[in-house]
Amino acid sequence: MRIVIVGASGNVGTAVLRTVRAAGHTAVGVSRRAPRWADPYDGVRWESIDVSAAGSTARLRDAFQGADAVVHAAWAIQPSHDQDHLRAVNVDGSRAVFQAVAQAGVPHLVYLSSVGTYAPRQSLTPVDEAYARTGVPTSSYSRHKAEVETSLDVFEADHPDVAVTRLRPGLILQRDAASEVRRYFLGALVPRPLWTLASKGKLPVLPLPRGLVLQFVHSADVASAVVAAVEQGYRGALNLAAEPVVDAQDLTAILGGRAVELPVPVVRAAVAAGWHTRLLPTSPGWLDLALSVPVLRTDRARSELGWTPTTTAHDALRDLVAGFADRAGVPSSPVLHP
Repeated sequence: MRIVIVGASGNVGTAVLRTVRAAGHTAVGVSRRAPRWADPYDGVRWESIDVSAAGSTARLRDAFQGADAVVHAAWAIQPSHDQDHLRAVNVDGSRAVFQAVAQAGVPHLVYLSSVGTYAPRQSLTPVDEAYARTGVPTSSYSRHKAEVETSLDVFEADHPDVAVTRLRPGLILQRDAASEVRRYFLGALVPRPLWTLASKGKLPVLPLPRGLVLQFVHSADVASAVVAAVEQGYRGALNLAAEPVVDAQDLTAILGGRAVELPVPVVRAAVAAGWHTRLLPTSPGWLDLALSVPVLRTDRARSELGWTPTTTAHDALRDLVAGFADRAGVPSSPVLHP
């Protein structure tokens, strides 16, 4: 099969590229900046297309010609202070991808959505794919994810001949994304020696906002779900997350230290101050999102797609933290470079 990956040099896109090729399929990469001709991108046809640029739909249509499936994994996180740019890439750019899929006659579209598309949780009872898709109002990431899914509702109604898969993973982690995650979310806030201690489970103390509950999934497991969905022609939405659900006790068991749970308003005020003064790249909306997304049920992916994650949530976190300590990345990627 010929599979075009939009955002193929990023965290998820790189993992999908590797898995597509390992499965014996032909991969075509699309990104704003082409990676260097080195592992894992060498031997792949590459199209440099900015999905937010004028005329991107026509260029994407040409790149999608003859494809059996298009995987849309492109998403901008930074610059977080430029909301117009983020909307142009994430919302308008996604619509350009969807339009190009229809114009090129591609039979299958896989969209990498997110747990962030869901409404705030009401409890810690896991929710299925029918849960409300209104997003978290104070998070632009979440609002954009929900808006794109609404656009996809319209696309599906207008193009019933296209099989559409929506994958909604929890937090996607891998060692190779460590440098990108650090730049996009943490900046220089956490010095490298602390990551070295964390990678050995020897942090002295771990300050956390009260009530933090997280779900992780390794990027390789997300990629395996993408390829399985393409191979099976799956239509519908699927939640993706590894076990177990991670709370403060889990985090201290992995990273070390004694958990000190802080009042959420205090943590949010600190994050907001850091973001407004540009000392911290993470906006307070990301904290709101982390504290309010629902816990995902993943039995549908397991029963209907035959998907089983090979990496536990604990090991996915360990993989990322070890990458922080080692300044890991993918040297040939414009976004994952160390």
